[in-house]
Amino acid sequence: MSLDAVLKVGGSLSRGQNLDSLCREIASLGRRHCLLVVPGGGQFADQVRDAYRQYELSETAAHRMALLAMDQYGYLLNQLIPGSLLATDLHLARQTAGSRQTVVLLPSKLIIQADPLPHSWKVTSDTIAAWVAHMAGCRRLVLLKDVDGLRAVVDGAGLSGSTLIPELKVKQLAERAGGVDEYLPSFLATVNLETWVINGLRPGRLTELLQTSCTTGTRIAGS
Repeated sequence: MSLDAVLKVGGSLSRGQNLDSLCREIASLGRRHCLLVVPGGGQFADQVRDAYRQYELSETAAHRMALLAMDQYGYLLNQLIPGSLLATDLHLARQTAGSRQTVVLLPSKLIIQADPLPHSWKVTSDTIAAWVAHMAGCRRLVLLKDVDGLRAVVDGAGLSGSTLIPELKVKQLAERAGGVDEYLPSFLATVNLETWVINGLRPGRLTELLQTSCTTGTRIAGS
């Protein structure tokens, strides 16, 4: 059975008070949809960044340490998503998610062995989750962050601010900065993957997206 979505739970969500609510919603949705969760890095990856600067680590060492940071966040998500299971093997993860059990993927072993992406801070869990979705044959990636989506800066009539972008093409994503990691547009240009950026602090939006294929957020159309 194919996956309905790969969900990347952003590390920024671990710093607030709403992660519990999101995880309970994911558990409920996992009983009706085939879902695979990829953890972000969060505070665990922040510690790697600090060590990278302090000790002048190599890009490869930092890359692998950041992958282990994702594993640590994955263990946390497993504790917070009732009934979820941990997996390190992608084939097993797909099979388990197909039986309506939410799976949290610990990605370090898989990514280190396959080594599919540059060893750079331009690559974060956004691109890693996109690679996982592509390899799992899933056509939808949902990046759950602490923002409503990607925004465009507007400045007119003496007023400045930002407005939510409902949809972007991959080429347009490559022409802007911020919101997702720097390498993601390059990777999305090579695959056919529908990507959403939505607010994980509002779990109802994830439910709406899975039920109706639309919600408040930014949709990045597949290439």
